[in-house]
Amino acid sequence: MGFTFARNPFFQNNLINMYAKCGNLMDARKLFDRMTERDIFSWNMIIAAYRKHGFPEEALQLFHQIKPSGVEADQFTFVSILPACAKMGAHEHGIIIHQRIIERGLLSNVVVASALIDMYAKCGSIQKACELFDKLPKRDAVSWNSMIAGYVQNGVLDQAVKLFKEMPQPNVVSWNAIIAGYAQNGAFDEAMRLFEEMPQPNVVSWNAIIAGYAQNGFVEKALEIFKQMQLARVKPDSATFAGVLPACAKTGALEQGYAMHGYGKDALKVFEAMKDSQIQPNHVSFICVLFACSHTGLVDEGGKYFNCMTEAHYIIPTMDHYVCMADLLGRVGYLEEALNFIIKMPLKPDVDVWMSLLGVCRSHENIELGEFAAEQLFELDPKHTSSYVLLSDIYAKEGKWAGLQKIRKLSKDRGIKKIPGCSWIEVHKMVHVFCVGDRSHPQTEDIYKMLEILTWEMKAAGYLPDSRHVSNDVEEEERELYMLHHSEKLAIAFGLLNTSPGIVIRVVKNLRVCIDCHNATKFISKLVAREIVVRDANRFHHFKHGQCSCGDYW
Repeated sequence: MGFTFARNPFFQNNLINMYAKCGNLMDARKLFDRMTERDIFSWNMIIAAYRKHGFPEEALQLFHQIKPSGVEADQFTFVSILPACAKMGAHEHGIIIHQRIIERGLLSNVVVASALIDMYAKCGSIQKACELFDKLPKRDAVSWNSMIAGYVQNGVLDQAVKLFKEMPQPNVVSWNAIIAGYAQNGAFDEAMRLFEEMPQPNVVSWNAIIAGYAQNGFVEKALEIFKQMQLARVKPDSATFAGVLPACAKTGALEQGYAMHGYGKDALKVFEAMKDSQIQPNHVSFICVLFACSHTGLVDEGGKYFNCMTEAHYIIPTMDHYVCMADLLGRVGYLEEALNFIIKMPLKPDVDVWMSLLGVCRSHENIELGEFAAEQLFELDPKHTSSYVLLSDIYAKEGKWAGLQKIRKLSKDRGIKKIPGCSWIEVHKMVHVFCVGDRSHPQTEDIYKMLEILTWEMKAAGYLPDSRHVSNDVEEEERELYMLHHSEKLAIAFGLLNTSPGIVIRVVKNLRVCIDCHNATKFISKLVAREIVVRDANRFHHFKHGQCSCGDYW
């Protein structure tokens, strides 16, 4: 009668499992640590608990303690720990686990091998994943899908498609992987085609198409697909809204006064629809909503959502939430309020917070506060190039040449090298790259001629080149000429020369769009009656009818 439930391994294992499923990792670990006898089932449960709840590092540490404890890992151990390696990108740990699998004679186990293939693919070792896949004596749907998804994740789309066509019976996971691959790589014709051929598209399939369009800047199309999804009576999930909300928010608000509504407001409508669908918003949802409020100037709404997040949904604000709120206050000109908000934050302000403040100081031409924000940035990260660029812009806009020379000397002394501006444009499925002052393109002569014509027409329409941030030791004409040859202007001119009227011109730039190029593109969009979309390092800019979706805040 000395039997005690509390010391029975079977009972303890099930208790650990219960704690883990309830998300109570602390009590699960306490019980595990107190166990006098642990079998592999005990180890598997605690490792799986940490991995499933987003603690892959702890799961990996526990795995390495199994063998010294005198217990041997089994197939369930390896299937549980390999996704943790994949999550962390822990390639070296994966190699060690691979060796342990070989020692245990489990490499022929298709489930273990599939997990190993998935790990190598997600860690970027696609060749190793391919070798394992080719040696498999028997392949199941999981191994096929792991390999297809691996090719997609590593950008080897042609091999993913080839494997998809070879797969005996593609299932919904295979279809979703290949559709996502096409969508993420901008091959939308092949993606909306496969999607239509899919026997029974599920919510994951819809999400892949929506996210693909949104991530590549086709915001209107993403929203159109979302509406089609609703018409098809497919219930959206949290991943759907995670794709739709940024799509709305990233375009920002259209200029107010042309009675036009921006996508930032649409983002809030989608958020409310999400809550009406009984889907609980998480911290990412609120980041998207606050971002939308920031780019639409909705101060009161932003404050309401920030408070609602903590008071009604018990979500602890992260640095991203604080950045959005500081940005929201600063964009509408409440610079002192933004500073006070940052100072009173319970978290130590990081680079993103001070960059947000410095950015709005540039927009509102506040030198004193801009200098203060820049000082914090120099202290946190002396090598942060954008800090020097933004402060230089503030000095230049105000004609403070002494300050401009000082910051340029400081950046030079610290070895800060300004990254040259480059822009990309895809025309007829070919990508063309332009750098500032680029004359290497075969159509250079026509491109520069087009820019001269556009500049003459823009000036006639009221455009004044803004060359204040260009060195003041050269003649004004030379400064204007330098501005004319910025990479996005070259890309836009090339696009106008090589696309039909009415076609949207889409350009990607590696840096923030400068003030002059932003202003010039607004004029160009009106003169040529074309929509021009520029994705810079910070956001999307939709230029249409002489206006930009960012409301001149970026």
